[in-house]
Amino acid sequence: MCDWKTKTKPNGKKPPAEEKKLYLEPEYTKIRVVDFDLKELVVLPREIDLNEWLASNTTTFFNLINLQYSTISEFCTGETCQAMTACNTTYYWYDEKGKKTKCTAPQYVDFVMSACQKLVTDEEIFPTKYGKEFPNSFESLVKKICRYLFHVLAHLYFSHFKETVALDLQGHLNTLYAHFIVFVREFNLVDPKETCIMDDLSEILCSPLPPPPAAAPSAPASTSSPSSQNHVTER
Repeated sequence: MCDWKTKTKPNGKKPPAEEKKLYLEPEYTKIRVVDFDLKELVVLPREIDLNEWLASNTTTFFNLINLQYSTISEFCTGETCQAMTACNTTYYWYDEKGKKTKCTAPQYVDFVMSACQKLVTDEEIFPTKYGKEFPNSFESLVKKICRYLFHVLAHLYFSHFKETVALDLQGHLNTLYAHFIVFVREFNLVDPKETCIMDDLSEILCSPLPPPPAAAPSAPASTSSPSSQNHVTER
C-alpha cells in the first residue's frame, strides 16, 4: 500500500517557450466541449451529502483523467519522459517505507492510477451501500487523490499537448481540466501552492468563453476584447 508521499521541486530548467506555452494559445484555449459555467456542475446540491458528492465526483475524475491519459500513453515512455515533470517542477514518489524515487512519467502515472483505483474501489473508504458511513480520513484521502490527479493533468499539458492536438482531443482535455480545477477550488481540495504552476491556464479556462459576435440591429456593436493576462508562477 502506497503512503501517497511525493515531493516537488524546481528542476532548474526552463523548457522551450513554444512547448511551454502552446496550450495557452487562443486557438487552443477557445476549444471546449461545453460552453456554460462549470461552477453549476460542482456546487453541492441541497439534498446530497457532502461526502457522497465528493466520492461521486472524485471517482468520475479518476476515470476521466485515466482515460484522457490513455489516449497519449503510447507517447509517454521511459525514453521520452524520463522524469515526471510539469512546467519547472519534477515530481518524486515516496514508497510506504519513505524511500524517495525519481521515476519516469509512465511509472509515476501508474503509481498514481493504481493507488487511486485501490482507494475508490475500497468499500471501507468509498462505500456504495446505503447506510454505510465514510471513514474519518475520507476527506484527507480525497485531497491526496485530487493532488495526484492534478499532477497527471499538468504533465499532459506540459509534455503531451502536441499529441493531444494531433488527436483532436484538446477540447476534451480543456473541459476536463477546467471542470476539475473548478471542483477542487469549490471544496478546497488542493493547495493553491500545488496548482499555481498552471495558474496561467486555469485563469483562461476557468473563465466563461466570450459570447460569439452577434449583429446588434438597434445599437452599435461594441468590440470588447477579453483580457488574456497570464500569471506564470515559477517555483
